[in-house]
Amino acid sequence: MPTMHPCEPVEIGYTDTARFRFANSVAIPATPGQLFEIFADADSWPRWGGVITKVVWTSEPPYGVGTTRTVHMLGGLVGEEEFLAWEPGRHMAFRFDSCSLKSIRAFAEAYDIVPTDDGCRLTWTLAMHGNAATNLSISVFRPVMNVLFRRFLRRLSALAAERYPGASH
Repeated sequence: MPTMHPCEPVEIGYTDTARFRFANSVAIPATPGQLFEIFADADSWPRWGGVITKVVWTSEPPYGVGTTRTVHMLGGLVGEEEFLAWEPGRHMAFRFDSCSLKSIRAFAEAYDIVPTDDGCRLTWTLAMHGNAATNLSISVFRPVMNVLFRRFLRRLSALAAERYPGASH
């Protein structure tokens, strides 16, 4: 495990107020409960989150507010996360408590789920800021990052369709 650096202990509203926010939505061909089953499955995250290589829950189920996990990403980036919200089928949010990159000062994500006639609609918000160099990089690469994030959501939708064929009807 690399050396970990503490991140700012942002609260749940950070995903609404952060300097750098990425919010995207996608139709998911599964029920809200089934989507949460995918979220609870550590092995599913690398299948749809393109930069994630491994997820390790460090809290025992049942998961909820205060649950922790460690997420390993490409390039050796590691984040130790704490869940700030866990409402199965409706909403979840987490933040980095610490990160292997000292340049990331704060990081959080929120997942909001609304049922639809043919499954559900997920809105995913990723928020972050870092040191001056990181903030400049985010500013420059923001459009590319958002394209990647939308691709991740399409992969999540495809994973749900594969895992629950016909389940949303």
